[in-house]
Amino acid sequence: MKLQEFAARTRVPVSAEEAYAWHARPGAFQRLSPPWQHVDVLEQGAGLSAGTRVVLRLRAGPLRRRWVAVHGPSTPGREFRDSAEHGPFAHWEHVHAFLPDGPGACWLEDRVRYALPWAALSQPLAGAFARGQLARLFRYRHATTAADLAAHAVREGEAAARPMRVLVSGASGLVGRQLVAFLSTGGHEVVRLQRAGTEASAPVAGAAADIVWDPRTGAAAPDAFEGFDAVVHLAGENLSARRWDADHKSAVRASRTTPTTMLARALGRCRRRPAVFACASAIGIYGDRGDALLVERSPPGEGFLPATCVAWEESTAPAADAGIRTLTLRLGIVLTPQGGALARMLPPFRLGAGGPLGRGRQWWSWISIDDTVAAIHHALRSETLRGPVNVVAPQPSPNGEFARMLGEVLRRPALLPVPERVLRQLLGEMADALLLSSTRVMPLALLDDGFTFRHPDLEAALRHLLGRRAP
Repeated sequence: MKLQEFAARTRVPVSAEEAYAWHARPGAFQRLSPPWQHVDVLEQGAGLSAGTRVVLRLRAGPLRRRWVAVHGPSTPGREFRDSAEHGPFAHWEHVHAFLPDGPGACWLEDRVRYALPWAALSQPLAGAFARGQLARLFRYRHATTAADLAAHAVREGEAAARPMRVLVSGASGLVGRQLVAFLSTGGHEVVRLQRAGTEASAPVAGAAADIVWDPRTGAAAPDAFEGFDAVVHLAGENLSARRWDADHKSAVRASRTTPTTMLARALGRCRRRPAVFACASAIGIYGDRGDALLVERSPPGEGFLPATCVAWEESTAPAADAGIRTLTLRLGIVLTPQGGALARMLPPFRLGAGGPLGRGRQWWSWISIDDTVAAIHHALRSETLRGPVNVVAPQPSPNGEFARMLGEVLRRPALLPVPERVLRQLLGEMADALLLSSTRVMPLALLDDGFTFRHPDLEAALRHLLGRRAP
């Protein structure tokens, strides 16, 4: 069997030892998995020692395929290896190398030797495609690794750089999963806050343990909330799970205000209180504001969503009153193919049937999933940020431009608008509040605090998230 070879190399701004350690921590695979791929982790051993197994399930439409990889001998701080016992390749050997390149830097190098199934037949037909997919995969992985390492190295040498013990609610959600992985690969200990009376959710890569509580009453084990450096509260009823009738609106509001109040009170009563409490909110607090440029000091809008967000943010008061630095993270449209708005848009756009929503003039304030978790990490670390923080990219986009750019990145036409009346018939009040409202938001607090965005413009964000290179 003739083996093919592939190699990719990127310089990263940390020592070889730290780059190796990042890969050895829980959550690394979660951070390295391209969001356009559907991969479930079924089994993952701790660390990179020889014999440790990783079992994955690859999903492509109705098809399912297992990939079983086993780590071979490693040289701590320099390289580790894995090979496939079972998977889509007839042969797979992968060497992850970390080559020192002066003080505080190294080369991240991946070397792969592989063979396609039925190589004599498939290599001439699919060899170029397979090589292109490997290039796409490792381009994403190297970009993500380099940016994550740089984010964690920003405060190296400062007192704030010590590892944190972080409690996260909503850890199995769209943002929570990536936040847990981001924090744990950065060397922090992450514990997730799990609601009592529910079935245990799937394991979250990087979460060390669970604390079980009742969010309606705040009941938890004695001293459950003691000793955390930071608490991030992301849990809440899915806003777009169904049409907004009176019952759903009541559930949405209650799922945000009551647990937040209970948690804020519990943290305020702690003998060893956290330094910071970060609670999710949303740019929906501003409402439909046309072309007005909105920053953290802008007043709230009117309607169900702004009123809910105001009540949500006010629920954090017991923590602030207890002297805990309190943040309300006003999240924009978080972009990832794994869920949310972008995931819903991809199927029609890939078929060439996408286009603007309504007239397409409404402003969409978006942010990539990677900038979302990096911004939350920055806010936890900063000693000056407090109060509302707009978690959006600095270049909001009209919906029509968003649709045009998504079509361009996918190399598909994006010329079929969805009329406003159709959206209202399908979604009712939610169509106006979430899709047709215009909210042009700037992340003034983050910019003033020195946060650097990985993906400040829409095209760069979409190309990274979808693995599409510029033509």
